[in-house]
Amino acid sequence: MEDPEGPRPANRFTPPVIERWGVAELRGYIAELREEIARAEREIAKREATKAAADLFFKPPAS
Repeated sequence: MEDPEGPRPANRFTPPVIERWGVAELRGYIAELREEIARAEREIAKREATKAAADLFFKPPAS
């Protein structure tokens, strides 16, 4: 099954060459990475909450 946005890329992340970047550019890059990590963590939390709700709904009755 394909995502609505199309197939996932084989390599999700290609690190840029950062050796010649200045300190401000590096700090900006780190901020962008942190934002992306936070976005991924929010998505994980949503999926875990959905699974927990489904587990409660489909939990067999207590004996």
